[in-house]
Amino acid sequence: MATKPTNEQAQLHLQVYDLRREARLRQARDWFQQNYRAETFDEANRIAPPGTEQGASVGMVLGYWEQACALLNYGLLHEELFFETSGEFFGIYEQVKQVLPEFRQKFGDQYMLKNLEKAALRFEKWANKRNPGSIGKMREFMKQERSKTKSAKA
Repeated sequence: MATKPTNEQAQLHLQVYDLRREARLRQARDWFQQNYRAETFDEANRIAPPGTEQGASVGMVLGYWEQACALLNYGLLHEELFFETSGEFFGIYEQVKQVLPEFRQKFGDQYMLKNLEKAALRFEKWANKRNPGSIGKMREFMKQERSKTKSAKA
């Protein structure tokens, strides 16, 4: 570890964590992790259409993690502390990365969720160095869960 977190970084880290515990965001995170399995833009709109409760949940989850990762990317949060205690953002990125290029193209915003993506790519390198194979196992688990969801809906 290069440096220890500053007191200010630790306090902000706790605030970011505390926001995750807010009831509506917790509900949105639970729904997202259990239900968001979009592989195309159209599928994403079927799962969570704009103006619906599901659409609001997607917006809350992605907005929360985009903001948290922006704080990380700008150095306001201590990276190693964040990575050690906040791996959920990587799973969220894994769930949206396949449709992200299409979303960026449809909305004409090449920077959409760039903070989440940037942090996730660094996290993957960090995790592979720290615990080789863990990312692959997580991806395999997510793939199995996605298959179960698709089988249940068929």
